[in-house]
Amino acid sequence: QVRLVESGGGLVQPGKSLRLSCAASGYISSIYAMGWYRQAPGKQRELVAAITSDGSTDLEDSVKGRFTISRDNAKNTMYLQMNTLKPEDTAVYYCTLTGVGADNVDLEVWGQGTLVTVSS
Repeated sequence: QVRLVESGGGLVQPGKSLRLSCAASGYISSIYAMGWYRQAPGKQRELVAAITSDGSTDLEDSVKGRFTISRDNAKNTMYLQMNTLKPEDTAVYYCTLTGVGADNVDLEVWGQGTLVTVSS
């Protein structure tokens, strides 16, 4: 069974930085893409950043220039470096993976989420 475990969330002051990690475990034949979503209280879940198998990245407009998404393929781990954090970045951040698992079964896996709170 493929699992994703996020870490790195917490309470941080505006203007500071955090790095989220998402570690994948279990058998994965191939990964199409991985991404970070977030859901703020009372709002819909939104895509923040994504990275494809060839390393192409995409960022939501409000985080461009502040957030960076990256992957360590050898460790099956994805990162979200978040700089210059703002109160409106406060949300539960979820990582997700799409790909192929054992027996050529399509995968869409979500982590349990990690809370990021930006407040003074």
